[in-house]
Amino acid sequence: MLSTKNRRYAATAVAALLATTALTACGGQGSEGAGGRIRIGISGSSSDWDVLAKKAKAEGLDVELVTFDDYSLPNKALAAGDIELNAFQHLAFLSQFNAANHTDIVPIGATAIAPLGLFSRKYKSVGELPDKAQVVIPNDPTNQGRALRVLEQAQLIRLKDDTGLQGTPEDINDNPKHLKITAVDAQQTPRALQDADGAVINNGVAGQAGIDPTTAIFQDDPKNASTRPYINVIAARAKDKDNATYRRIVELYHSPEVQKAAAEESKGAKVLSDLDPAALQAELDALAKAAKAG
Repeated sequence: MLSTKNRRYAATAVAALLATTALTACGGQGSEGAGGRIRIGISGSSSDWDVLAKKAKAEGLDVELVTFDDYSLPNKALAAGDIELNAFQHLAFLSQFNAANHTDIVPIGATAIAPLGLFSRKYKSVGELPDKAQVVIPNDPTNQGRALRVLEQAQLIRLKDDTGLQGTPEDINDNPKHLKITAVDAQQTPRALQDADGAVINNGVAGQAGIDPTTAIFQDDPKNASTRPYINVIAARAKDKDNATYRRIVELYHSPEVQKAAAEESKGAKVLSDLDPAALQAELDALAKAAKAG
């Protein structure tokens, strides 16, 4: 078995690779990559995955971490067979991607769920936000919908009763503070925070930008059942869902050493999830069914 390379690639390099590879859920090199490598797509630097790669190496598993800076790429790379697993998304995001791209990517294990927070550099509480405050939210469908729910739970807006998980600003029924809501790429929300009055920023993105997740002026509750669609998962192509080696990767992620690294990196903001693959798939199926019904 080759030694763990643990190399990281810029998203631009991976995008160039994808440009020459057809997007197909049944592409790739079989159950494992060239030379037995297990290439795992992640978003940004993650010390928990670095620890996992070292533990995998001790067991003779050649794990290579592939870093993406654009949320649109890791699933494309997985479906095309350019990586074997990815770990960057929650169930709601995966459901939307599968539907939009006719792919069959499935969750084989849970990692954690992180609260989604509203941050501000100008104000210390939700109540201080002024009339016509400029608030930035992520623009991808699932995170945008969740961000709007965060604003609703903070009693800043009220959404229409029939608003689903992928709500948009057009679904706002009441906006008493006349917030000016702008949707941008999730990775750009920390930068937008410099000029805006507030921004809803993904926990992982906040951490990568040096923003302490615990400084949010409001956040949703990761322990509430309503946030189950936002459990982050390790995903594989459907044909590989029972691959024993990949299942071992899931087990390694739940090891004490990896969990300690994850807790330190998130400053304790992430809540470990041990929902089993069957339950995760059931939730994913329910999300897909609800999307079709809507």
